[in-house]
Amino acid sequence: MSSTPTEYDVIVIGGGPAGENAAAYAIAGSDRTAAIVERELVGGECSYWACIPSKALLRPGHVLAAARTMPGVSATGLDVAAVLRRRDAFVHDHDDSSQVDWARHSHIEVVRGAGRLTGERLVEVDGRQLRARHAVVLATGTTANVPDVPGLRAALPWISRDVTNLHEVPRRVALVGGGVVACEAATWLAALGAEVTMLVRGSAVLASAEQFAGERVAATLTQAGVRVRFGTEPTAVERPAAVATGEGWIHGGPATVRLRSAEGESEIVVDEIVVAAGRAPTSAGLGLATVGLPGGYVTVDDHLTVGGVTGEWLYAVGDVNGRVALTHMGKYQGRVCGDVIAARAEGRPLDDGKFFASSDHGKVPQVVFTAPEVASVGLTEAAARAAGHAVETVELDIVVAGSSLTRDDYAGHAKLVVDSATDTLLGATFVGPDVGEQLHAATIAVVGRVPLATMWHAVPAFPAVSEFWLRLLEQRRA
Repeated sequence: MSSTPTEYDVIVIGGGPAGENAAAYAIAGSDRTAAIVERELVGGECSYWACIPSKALLRPGHVLAAARTMPGVSATGLDVAAVLRRRDAFVHDHDDSSQVDWARHSHIEVVRGAGRLTGERLVEVDGRQLRARHAVVLATGTTANVPDVPGLRAALPWISRDVTNLHEVPRRVALVGGGVVACEAATWLAALGAEVTMLVRGSAVLASAEQFAGERVAATLTQAGVRVRFGTEPTAVERPAAVATGEGWIHGGPATVRLRSAEGESEIVVDEIVVAAGRAPTSAGLGLATVGLPGGYVTVDDHLTVGGVTGEWLYAVGDVNGRVALTHMGKYQGRVCGDVIAARAEGRPLDDGKFFASSDHGKVPQVVFTAPEVASVGLTEAAARAAGHAVETVELDIVVAGSSLTRDDYAGHAKLVVDSATDTLLGATFVGPDVGEQLHAATIAVVGRVPLATMWHAVPAFPAVSEFWLRLLEQRRA
């Protein structure tokens, strides 16, 4: 073990998008130095095992569905091998050299290995000692939970990173969960030809969204051949013993999944089990105890500074801080965090709004890339009422010239949640094909607290799908 630490101004543990942004913003336009410590691939979970590969798998199915509704367009089906090759191209065959080149071009050194805190401003990476002059940033993300179901772990189930990187499409799949990851995975697996059974413990998919969103996604999944079983959970899994190969362990054949529901006990036989049942912070090996912190999520303030630590040197961004588990919000936090570190290093005050991660609170945008898409920002009606707001809602189906021209079977729905005391938007949810492209206008309105009376003068172009905004406002004025 080296005795003299290598010094940097900023050390970031975790090279995903949140950590990359924190490092880049912390040293931008200065002579400060930074290092990113990464034990896997620079670019992180999103680039190689989550957002990017999942959307690469989803898009061909969406395009095919749209083509099949368009007179004059011939659409025969998906070339699975070509779809998987395109996915592989987007994840660069798990080669992070382009991300490493970006880091070097940005004057950030990449340190390979598992980093852990060993004291104030001290980080150890596989025996190598590093010291930060100004800041250490934790950006290690989360890992998938596997429920403690007898026989499940021994059956070698897939988690999210396995199903996004599949090389062959299983014939029969049991998918445990009803959230975003589960719904998106069910969408592309069905489009690629798998027989999917979703095991949803509750009574709805996308349970935290507006009710109509989950209902429409569940209906479309069912139409696509997915068996959505509500109120159902696995109680045991049986599978032939795993077999060792030169590349690791593989399962021994089909699995029998025993189930419990209100209708009683049952079982299904599948070729793969996909677990999408939540995530946990990747903080167990971070050495938090060496600086007096408990395990679990790392609590931060709106400067992304970790509480309970002497001095303002430790930060946490992205999923590991438990605020919002979305890549774009982690990137946002990284930018705020980097700006805060730079200001503190230069002795500047933190009075400007850019130094506060304010959009984490009730202003978060999200797109679920199912069929139909679900795009939302801010508070649902239930959340707004629970927060004590004076709530008014406006909703209607998306039926305008632009939607009809987009595809013959266009079906969508929009809902606004309005604070009637201030005439501003608290939240919005849109469901329909490609509605994610409609979301940013709502995000600006929520973040900017734009009065609906002012939004009336933001005229949507014709004939675009965004004309539904005008119909929503017209309905409220009626």
